[in-house]
Amino acid sequence: MIYLEGDTCYLRTLNTKDAPALADLTYRNKMYWSVYEPLHRDDYYTTSVQREKIRESLMLSKEKREYSFGIFEHQSDKMIGSVSLYSIKRMPFSSGLIGYSMDESNIGKGIASEAVHLVKVFGFEHVQLNRIEAYVSPNNPGSIKVLEKNGFNQEGLLRKLLYINGKWQDHFIYASLTEEDI
Repeated sequence: MIYLEGDTCYLRTLNTKDAPALADLTYRNKMYWSVYEPLHRDDYYTTSVQREKIRESLMLSKEKREYSFGIFEHQSDKMIGSVSLYSIKRMPFSSGLIGYSMDESNIGKGIASEAVHLVKVFGFEHVQLNRIEAYVSPNNPGSIKVLEKNGFNQEGLLRKLLYINGKWQDHFIYASLTEEDI
């Protein structure tokens, strides 16, 4: 298990016992998150499907290709979000993507910014990546703020990158490099 300590939250790698909490988190935020990611089939929001997603992530973690973390409140140990470093490519790229989701009730508290910072430091210092990228909707100012606060720079627009709610959506690509401030 990997544990990353922050001031407003802590992160730890998920295990199969976290499946009910992850299912609850995804179900409660289904409509809120659907603005920026596709709605899934109903069974996606079940404990059994979330358990399988965790198992797959654990397998990829053993192969050093993905690290998925729950974001937890200090005082209650309640899962309030998730953040992942995924699609890790080794040399000659030495890069990965970061993605994150916060419970709607915890938006605007700086928790996502801290979680992204913790995973960014982990990616550069422990995974030894040279570059961490993120895709973000131009219509998601909160997520853009999280990335920019963490030193990610906008590098371009990826046209019609994701199919969301029946429409192809453009996304900005942001990146941070290891030699930049972490």
